[in-house]
Amino acid sequence: MAQMTMIQAITDALRTELRNDENVLVFGEDVGVNGGVFRATENLQKEFGEERVFDTPLAESGIGGLAVGLSLQGFRPVPEIQFFGFVYEVIDSISGQLARMRYRSGGRYNAPVTIRSPFGGGVHTPELHADSLEGLMAQQPGLKVVIPSTPYDAKGLLISAIRDNDPVIFLEHMKLYRSFRQEVPEEEYSIPLGKADVKREGTDLSIITYGAMVQESIKAAEELAKEGHSVEVVDLRTISPLDIETIIASVEKTGRAIVVQEAQKQAGIAANVVSEITERAILSLDAPVLRVAAPDTVYPFSQAEQVWLPNYKDIIETATKVLKF
Repeated sequence: MAQMTMIQAITDALRTELRNDENVLVFGEDVGVNGGVFRATENLQKEFGEERVFDTPLAESGIGGLAVGLSLQGFRPVPEIQFFGFVYEVIDSISGQLARMRYRSGGRYNAPVTIRSPFGGGVHTPELHADSLEGLMAQQPGLKVVIPSTPYDAKGLLISAIRDNDPVIFLEHMKLYRSFRQEVPEEEYSIPLGKADVKREGTDLSIITYGAMVQESIKAAEELAKEGHSVEVVDLRTISPLDIETIIASVEKTGRAIVVQEAQKQAGIAANVVSEITERAILSLDAPVLRVAAPDTVYPFSQAEQVWLPNYKDIIETATKVLKF
């Protein structure tokens, strides 16, 4: 195995699928010669040629329309939206076209499109670049929404996403791109979509989370362990469809739960997870299910983002309330 950052694992996954299937095409703004703004596609054009890894105009709507058309002609497009805050420019192609393709055609056509995009705060990006808009995608039937939290997961989930016959929104938190390394197999492997992962076992409280908040939650769990609390951390990995079975199994084991997301409290998918828990496992609960999320305001300018973003201290504070209930 090799020690990889998440960005290296993503590049490795793209390279794997470009080699495996000649119908896989990678395109977007600056993904070709420059290798992407974060170098996720570095050297892929050199290896596979300009017909399979290519730049597009700075027009997300055009990128989306191209992906729709190519998917109907037997290709497996992997377009990149350079920052997910610009998804509004391509929302019709995603929600109005790709998500409905199988139903609209009576199963005649699929839309095997994997839309990659960076998102998330903590790295001092300009306005509109860091927004957590995954909730918009998760509320659209017909889409799968995947958010890895580790290099190992990123490679396996991206390979599965590209091979999937339905449209997948694959969101990559910018803070995780190069924040740590992990052992990642150099050979190909896949991780099933729609399957959560218990990142840390525990018996007193379940923390259900995804993306960059997985690392914050693990840190909080380690601090709580020093006080004698056994905390389980469930990484959703796929936020649509949710792995309800793993969520409920964890909550039934611990009897207490909090849901953690970086998105604003009114956004993201935390409210949906809380609803699923209360509908399916309320008799197993020993305390209310609480949420840790950002304030219900627009994302602040970078000077204030560290105050605005949830962190492990916020998680500890909320977890303590539930543990003491």
